[in-house]
Amino acid sequence: MLVLAFATALLMSLPFLVNGLGPLALVGLVPLLCLDKIASDLKVRKVWLWHYGTFTAWNAITVWWICNATLGGGLFAILANAAQMSVIWALFRASKKLLRGLLPYIFLMVMWIAWEHWYFDTQISFPWLVLGNAFANNTNIIQWYEFTGTLGGSLWIWACNLSVFGLLVSAAEGRFAYWTAWAKRYCAAGVLLLFAGPIVLSAIVYNNRKADAAKEQLDVVIAQPNIDPYHKFVSMSQAQQNGIIAPLIEEGLAKTDTAAKVVMVLTPETFTRYVPTNYPQEDNTVKFINALAARRPGTNVILGAATKTYYFQKQAPNILAWQAGEGIWFNTHNSALMLDGTDRSQIFHKSKLVLGTELTPYPKIFIPLDNWLGGYMARDVAQDEISLLDVVSRDGAKIPVGCAICYESIYGEYCTGYVRKGARALTIITNDAWWGDTPGYRQHFSYARLRAIELRRDIARCGNTGISGFINSLGEVEARGPWMEKTVLTGKIALHDDITFFVRTGDVIGRICGLMFVLLLLILISRRFIPKNLRK
Repeated sequence: MLVLAFATALLMSLPFLVNGLGPLALVGLVPLLCLDKIASDLKVRKVWLWHYGTFTAWNAITVWWICNATLGGGLFAILANAAQMSVIWALFRASKKLLRGLLPYIFLMVMWIAWEHWYFDTQISFPWLVLGNAFANNTNIIQWYEFTGTLGGSLWIWACNLSVFGLLVSAAEGRFAYWTAWAKRYCAAGVLLLFAGPIVLSAIVYNNRKADAAKEQLDVVIAQPNIDPYHKFVSMSQAQQNGIIAPLIEEGLAKTDTAAKVVMVLTPETFTRYVPTNYPQEDNTVKFINALAARRPGTNVILGAATKTYYFQKQAPNILAWQAGEGIWFNTHNSALMLDGTDRSQIFHKSKLVLGTELTPYPKIFIPLDNWLGGYMARDVAQDEISLLDVVSRDGAKIPVGCAICYESIYGEYCTGYVRKGARALTIITNDAWWGDTPGYRQHFSYARLRAIELRRDIARCGNTGISGFINSLGEVEARGPWMEKTVLTGKIALHDDITFFVRTGDVIGRICGLMFVLLLLILISRRFIPKNLRK
C-alpha cells in the first residue's frame, strides 16, 4: 500500500514539476484507487491515514517552495489543501456503503470537480493544484480549453483514471475473461477514444486557430529590473529603483519601431509603493515615469504600485481601513496604473488577493482580533468589479487591455471578465522572487499559457525577476526572459476580438458537476435513512 500511495503522489507531482509530463496525470490516480479497493476488500482500518498521507506528499512535493517565503504559510497550504482532498476521498468511501456499482466513483469525480470550482471563489483560496493545470506545459493537447476551461482537463483526468481502474478491477476479479470478443473490442475502442480523442480534437482546433491569425498588433516593451523583493522596500530607495528601470525602458523604446503610433511598456507588480490614489500625479515615481513616457508620444506605461486611498473623516470608512492620524484613514491596494506622459491616469486594483500577505479572510471576525493584538495582518482592499486599462495612441485611439496582477492569473473564470469587458489582449505583472529559484515561478508562468488558450488572447507578462515573456493566443511561448537577470524584452502582441465559448458561458463543467454532486448527495442522504432490506 505504501508503494501505491507513493506512486500516486509522484505521478501527480511530476506534471507540475517537469515540462511535458502532463499526460502522467491521466493515470496518476489509478494507484490510489487501487489502494482504496484493496483496503476495502481487506477491511483495513484507518484508511484515511493512507489517502491523507498521499495528498500531503503530493502537495509537499509540488508546492513546498511556498515555505521559502513563509514557513508557516507553506505548511498551512500543504496540510490544509491535502485535508480538503482527503475529506472528498472520505466522503467517497462513505458513499460506497450506500451506493452500488459505478455511482460511488461518479460521485467522487463530480465531487472533486465541484470542489475545484468552488475553491476558485472562496475567501481562503489556493487552487494551484487544480487537476487541469497539469497540462500547462502540454498546450498542444488541450487547445479545447477554449470550450471547457481548466476543469475540462480535470474531467479528462478523472475519466481516464476511472476507465483504467475499471479495466484493472475487471481483469483482477476475472470478469474480463468472460466478456465477448465484441465487448472487448468496444471497450478497447472506448478507452482509446477517451485518451486520444481530446488530443485529436486539440490538433483540429489548433490548425483552425493558427490559420485565423489576427492582423492588428501592439508593440510592447517589458522591463524586468531584477530587484530583490526582500531588499527593495528596506535597503533600496525608490529613487535607486527608478534609476534601474529607466534605462531599461529607454532601451526597449529604442528597439521598437519609431513609426509606431503606440507602444505599451510593462513594469512589474509593486514596482513602487505608497502612491496615493486620490492624487496619483503628485507622486514622485508617477512624475518620473510620466516624464519618460512624454519623450515619445504614444508611450503607455503600466506601472505596478502599492497604493493608498485616503479618507479624511472622523470614523473609519470601512473595517479594513488603517488610521494615519486624527481624522485621517487609508485603505491599501495592490494596483496597476496606466500612465501616458500626460495628466491622465487609469488605475486597477487587484481583486484576487493572497491570503496572509494581502488578505485577511472574514474581516468581521479577524480584523477586531488583529486590532486587539496590535494590527499585524494584511488588509488590502480588492476591486469589486474588473475594469480595463486603455492604451492610448498618438492619434487618440484606444486599445483596451486587461491587467492581471500576479495571483489573479491562475483564476481562469475570473480572467474571462477582462475579455467580456472588451480586452483585446492581456497583460500580467508579477513578483515571483519571494520563493527563490524553485518550481514556483515556473509553474506560475506556465499557468499563463492556460489563460491564453481559454481566452484566446495574446499575453505580455512582466516579472520583477522573471519569468517575463510573450505568449500567443495558442498558448505558445514566443519569447521569454531569463530568471534573476536584469533584462528588456521587446515584441508585438496580436489584438483579438473574438469570444470563446468559455468566455461566453464561464465554467459550465464546474456548475454541472456541482449540480450532480448535490443530487447524488441527496440520494446518498435519502438512502442513509432507508432500511437495508428495502434498498435495491
